[in-house]
Amino acid sequence: MAIEMSGMSTGTNMPGMPLPQGPSGQPNEGMLPMGTPMPQQTDPAPAVSTPPSIDKFLEQVNIADKLDQKLLDQIGSDVHDGYKRDLRSKDAWDKQIDTWVKLAAQIKEEKSFPWPKASNIKYPLLATAAMQFAARAYPSLIPADGKVVQFRVVGADPQGAKALKADKLAKHMNYQLMEEMSDWEEEMDRLLIQLPIVGCLFKKTYFDPILKQNASKLLGPKDLVINYWASSLDSAYRVTEICPMTKNELRSQQLAKIYLDIDLGDPPYPELPSKADTHGNTAQSELDAATPYVILEQHTYLDLDDDNYKEPYIITIDEKSKKVLRIVARFDSDGIHLNDDKEIVQIDPVSYYTKYGFIPNPDGGFYDIGFGHLLGPINESANTVINQLVDAGTLANLQSGFLGKGLRLKLGETRFQPGEWKSVNATGDDIKKQVFPMPVREPSEVLFKLLGMLLESGRELASVAEIFTGKMPGQNTPATTTNTAVEQGMKVFTAIYKRVYRAYTKEFKKLFRLNSLYDENFERAQLVLDEPISKDDYDIKSYDVCPTADPTAVSTTQKLQKNQALLQLLPLGTINVMEATKRALEAQEQPNVAALMQQPPPPPPDPKVEAMKMKAQTDQAAAQQKMQMEKESAALEKAQAQFEVQLEQQKALMEQKMMQMEKAQEMQLKEMEAQQEARHMQMMNRIELMTASRTHEQDMQHGDEAHKAKMKQQQEQAAAKAAQTNTKPKA
Repeated sequence: MAIEMSGMSTGTNMPGMPLPQGPSGQPNEGMLPMGTPMPQQTDPAPAVSTPPSIDKFLEQVNIADKLDQKLLDQIGSDVHDGYKRDLRSKDAWDKQIDTWVKLAAQIKEEKSFPWPKASNIKYPLLATAAMQFAARAYPSLIPADGKVVQFRVVGADPQGAKALKADKLAKHMNYQLMEEMSDWEEEMDRLLIQLPIVGCLFKKTYFDPILKQNASKLLGPKDLVINYWASSLDSAYRVTEICPMTKNELRSQQLAKIYLDIDLGDPPYPELPSKADTHGNTAQSELDAATPYVILEQHTYLDLDDDNYKEPYIITIDEKSKKVLRIVARFDSDGIHLNDDKEIVQIDPVSYYTKYGFIPNPDGGFYDIGFGHLLGPINESANTVINQLVDAGTLANLQSGFLGKGLRLKLGETRFQPGEWKSVNATGDDIKKQVFPMPVREPSEVLFKLLGMLLESGRELASVAEIFTGKMPGQNTPATTTNTAVEQGMKVFTAIYKRVYRAYTKEFKKLFRLNSLYDENFERAQLVLDEPISKDDYDIKSYDVCPTADPTAVSTTQKLQKNQALLQLLPLGTINVMEATKRALEAQEQPNVAALMQQPPPPPPDPKVEAMKMKAQTDQAAAQQKMQMEKESAALEKAQAQFEVQLEQQKALMEQKMMQMEKAQEMQLKEMEAQQEARHMQMMNRIELMTASRTHEQDMQHGDEAHKAKMKQQQEQAAAKAAQTNTKPKA
């Protein structure tokens, strides 16, 4: 499970962006910025055995901090090049979006053809279609009772436990959307106005650790850059979000050790590539503290572990300098699939964006189309016809022509007041001869009929009939005919609602996943809902209940019609009266339905029936008591047998321990004897060495004494010989 940060829309390293998790599947504390509270953790999930090279990337807050600068430069250049390629692929679509937004906004523009300040009326066909769609969709998607999310039960539910759980989770998620996420309804209102015009919008769902709650941010059609020919949002190779960030916000992320602390210079010219000015406002011409950097957050793939398989990462760069600010893993340990050799086969990326589409693009492109693409050409043609009719009427009402030179009249501009007559120096015949009015035709009846045909065609295409705008049908029109016409006219909207509900479900599943990760989502909810609820109720693995919505009820009138038909079946006796009444009250959006459904006290029961009930209850109680005693007796016998088995096991265990102790003592005695014998041998060896040493010393001493005696003897013999020599008489 990935950790997500929130706050400013500044990309992966900014609030609202994911941080990776450790290999155990729990959020890694070292990955959060300073001051970000850690979600409370329960017992950790079983660890997933992942390759060590992947583990080190999951545990890092910013992988770019450990990469070589040359590699970072190459990654930044590749990210920027990919962003530019995707931007070029949808350039034509972006230009059309600017045209249709300007047309729907009824922007006033001056024309210089056929003369300066000529008529430039814009018929509100596109604006009316968008407002009509939003007016119908808003109360249907966000009802007055606040029941936006519904949960359906998956699998069998004979005891009704899953239904109770679904009701509890629906109350909690509706509370989150309508109360905690205060901007969610407002942004859905904006989405429902913009969606029919541009055809494609996005929402980003994440956890905000500052507010300690889930968040959902609306992104415009140009805020998220995806290749025009991508098959889907989840399978797109690159998804790039354009995130404006002021210098102060950037510095905050660098001080929090989320971004690399590098100098990006001054921000670029103050104009975001994702914002088109359709109102003619003057762009900011000077740089100041509020001038944002254009930060690109790209969800793409990299092969950082050199295993020839690219893993999903989120890379954040500066658009102007192409410098990498951060790289973080876009997957968690639960999404890694390994083969028998512990090699990565596939990694499931974590998705944070939800696409809201209006009508699928007929050319197979990723970006859907709206009423702007369908009604825009018709609306522009209608504008042209209207302006031609007005210009023709202007020429016919304000006559012009030629004046002959023979008419003696002061040249220049001449103005007339109502009822004013001016005198000229000419006769009546001369005036008629000298004045030639330019021949101008009245506004064409053919153009007027063509205008009506264009407008009718546009209304049919947008399903904006008079009956849908609040106008009453003819007096002689039957009610069934009117209802049938309304139902047929709503078919187009029903299909579009289903697409919106499909995106709804995807967004709710992302919220479901976030609720399964963070305990902070339940601190205030438990106090408000007055019932225990925790992230354990949002079990993704079992998934016995799932969030959904009802795309078939597109209006309050249709809901009431359905329930009216349901109430008409009550006389058959085959329908639960209380349930039918509850649904009728909910369709009317009545507050506090439970209080309205309180029933009057029932009539007193029949004594005979009560006696039979009492007898049946007594018999049932006796049978239950007998069964209980039999169960207790069987349990006692089972417990006694288990006790005997345990006693035998303990006895055998004690005997085994005694044998082990005896063997251990015997081995200790043998070791002690061996040690004593070894010590005795050592002592004997020492004594022998000492005896040999003394014997050697004595032998050496005796030899020395013998040598000294021998030397002394030799000296005495020599002295005797010398004495004899000295005493011998001379001859």
